[in-house]
Amino acid sequence: MAVLFAVMLVAAAGNTAMQSILPAIGAKLRIPDVWVSLAFSWSALLWVLTAPYWARQSDKRGRKVLMARGIIGFFLSMALCGLALWAGLSGWLAASTTFILFALFRSLYGGFGSASPPAVQAYVAARTDAEERTQALSLVSSSFGLGTVIGPAVAPFFILPIFGLAGPLLVFAIIGMIVLVMLRWRLPNDTPRFAARGAIAPYPLSAGPAEPTAEDENDRDPATQESLGWRDERVRPWLYAGFFGGQAQAMMLGVIGFLILDRLHLRLKPDEGAAITGIVLMGGAFATLLAQWGLIPLLKMTPRTTVLYGAAFGGTGIIMTGLAQDMHAIVIGFAFASLGFGLFRPGFTAGASLSVPRRDQGSVAGMTASINGSAYIISPAIGVLLYNWHAMAAYGLMAAFCAWLVVWGWSALRQDQPAT
Repeated sequence: MAVLFAVMLVAAAGNTAMQSILPAIGAKLRIPDVWVSLAFSWSALLWVLTAPYWARQSDKRGRKVLMARGIIGFFLSMALCGLALWAGLSGWLAASTTFILFALFRSLYGGFGSASPPAVQAYVAARTDAEERTQALSLVSSSFGLGTVIGPAVAPFFILPIFGLAGPLLVFAIIGMIVLVMLRWRLPNDTPRFAARGAIAPYPLSAGPAEPTAEDENDRDPATQESLGWRDERVRPWLYAGFFGGQAQAMMLGVIGFLILDRLHLRLKPDEGAAITGIVLMGGAFATLLAQWGLIPLLKMTPRTTVLYGAAFGGTGIIMTGLAQDMHAIVIGFAFASLGFGLFRPGFTAGASLSVPRRDQGSVAGMTASINGSAYIISPAIGVLLYNWHAMAAYGLMAAFCAWLVVWGWSALRQDQPAT
């Protein structure tokens, strides 16, 4: 379990560490903000496209093999991206060439990094009985969420004298190599005791914990399984809610690093900007963990309640962040928004799941994963474009998505009833 925990944690922590320093790197290289955002969009697109393929391949090629493939993609991407950025920051490469190479090497993470999470889930589900499975899957899932907190927290400490802002990428590449050695050396071969299939894991960002699950193939009969349509009236309102709320969250995460640089006047001090961005992202991730691991189970909140309250809190936090002029106000506003989205995201996922019977759970899980992933493909770049035109236009659009979700969702989202 320690090895599996490390595989999931490193995959998330490395990406969120990069998320915290990339706006500062773009400022130092004088790369337009939107191109920095598109580098993440490219990686997220590849993750969304390849994750279903790797989830299927883990049953054919073996779970341990797919975990290793994902980790290899991770550390190669981190190492090559780090070296490219180091060369650009040192003046050995032109800024445009540096970022083209960076985007190219990010493809390794987006294309191959998505192989590890579903393989880990399937490995755990295939080697544990029903009594142990929920606890074991919760543990490996929590590592993904913990990684979103750890990444921004430790990234400033890895800004090394020699490598500068490229240091965190190179350090995480080394950590990835260590995890790969542990995987090869310590993890038993994946001879399954039970049939299981790993679920598609969402692209890891500083948005709190993911909710990967494993689907037991014994729970469904392929002969009777019908495809659930996107227009199905039971699930459609929840998917609409996930789409609009996801756009607001993705834009917020795409813009926050640039807002910190501008509001705190750190465009000429990118190292300091990266450190403060890490603090803000860490605060947001902790707020999301508080919502998902604390408030929801403690208050026994229903999916409809979490979506509506989450959208209201998220919109309020977005406005607070957009109006903030100092570090303290930015941290509070971003954390409040993250708390809201920490409520909203599992609410819409659970609501969609409860709206259909057990036989459709595989289909609805694929739909919610697609909705979650699609938000991070183009919305962050749109948010950055709007932000560069007028900051409050971007934050106004994010808040409008949340406000619409509250008003529309009040009547459109039905009170929770168990599916039959």
